[in-house]
Amino acid sequence: MQKKPKGKPLYKPKVIQTEHRLNGDITAPEVRVIGDDMEPGIYPVAVALKMAQAKEVDLVEISPTAVPPVCRLIDYKKFLYERKKKEKEQKAKAKQSEVKEIRFTPNTDEHDFDFKAKHAEKFLQDGNKVKCYVQFKGRAIMFQERGELLLLKFAERLAEFGALESMPKMEGRRMLAMFSPKKKK
Repeated sequence: MQKKPKGKPLYKPKVIQTEHRLNGDITAPEVRVIGDDMEPGIYPVAVALKMAQAKEVDLVEISPTAVPPVCRLIDYKKFLYERKKKEKEQKAKAKQSEVKEIRFTPNTDEHDFDFKAKHAEKFLQDGNKVKCYVQFKGRAIMFQERGELLLLKFAERLAEFGALESMPKMEGRRMLAMFSPKKKK
């Protein structure tokens, strides 16, 4: 009687999992076959596999829930590559909006206010949100109404570029206001 070796097996073949069924893995008796340079039709799986071998491509099950399942005659690796490339392009085109911050104090000067307002206008035109806050340090906390007036004045200045999401509110020693960009027509 032979004993089995203990421990892990020395070689375990790597099984590649695919999201589509290929060639011999297709279990349906009949499939609707589509592909380049051919007339779509319903064929038995054996005939569809022979068609794929004749064209030297793979038979890929695209829509397994359809009746009969839809299969396509394509080079599977090329199909995956092109799909990955399309997804990458779509991801690159998607605009990620950021939140830009602008800080004031209750005693911010008129020139500084204008300078910061110009930056906020540019941020909103680029499609980013702007978070403005008045930072109260030490005894400046007594001048909360000055901070609120400053933020409301800022909201009035940015009215044509963005909308004030909510009225200024206190969070700790900061008074916050958020602006979102207006949609371009």
